[in-house]
Amino acid sequence: MDAHVLSTLLQAAGLPATYSYAGVTLTRRTPALPTRVGGFGGVDGLVQYLQAQRITHVIDATHPFAAQMSRHAISACAALGIPLLAMERPAWQALPGDQWLHVPDMDAAAQALTPQMPRVFLAIGRKQLAAFAPRAAQHHFVLRVIDRTDETLPLPASSYELLIARGPFALADERALLQRHAIAAIVSKNAGGADTYAKIAAARELRLPVVMVDRPQLPARTRCETPQQAMQWLDSQR
Repeated sequence: MDAHVLSTLLQAAGLPATYSYAGVTLTRRTPALPTRVGGFGGVDGLVQYLQAQRITHVIDATHPFAAQMSRHAISACAALGIPLLAMERPAWQALPGDQWLHVPDMDAAAQALTPQMPRVFLAIGRKQLAAFAPRAAQHHFVLRVIDRTDETLPLPASSYELLIARGPFALADERALLQRHAIAAIVSKNAGGADTYAKIAAARELRLPVVMVDRPQLPARTRCETPQQAMQWLDSQR
């Protein structure tokens, strides 16, 4: 969402820019800029693209968990001497009443599930579901993803229910979902932002544990939190 807002601000300012995304999500908000879809072929491919397109500045507005793309951007921009800004929304912070178990990755999240969590809401997308396959005999999963595809998920069919929905989600709806599916625990990435926070607030109200996957560690880089701050950074570069 922040990247979409930034594209609108760039277009309104008349700044020549390209909106690049991986294309993993099929239903996506249409940006206000010319788009490029797909990967670059690693750091070398990204370097070649930046050179060919005569890119002068890069704003990394990828998801906080798209660590590989962010690392590639850091390396490519450093190699070419191109200014790089990471637009990264703040991580969620635990509040009184939250029952968070912090883990570093999805494998650790799967290992953190206990017999007291028979029905688990996996709010993590579909790319890292394989980590939970060894737990399928002990847990039933409710998965929520943005797109419906023909892709075979790496879980036994009897071990999960699939929900198709895109945020923002309302607190009352999230509370009702957790109660309707008798959810005993949530697994969530600490993505930050308001669109998907309601499940965290609902878990607090219902006193449910949240296995919170912390953000990956990345090298130091210039950062901002909002599209407006990203525009200010661009103005400072002139």
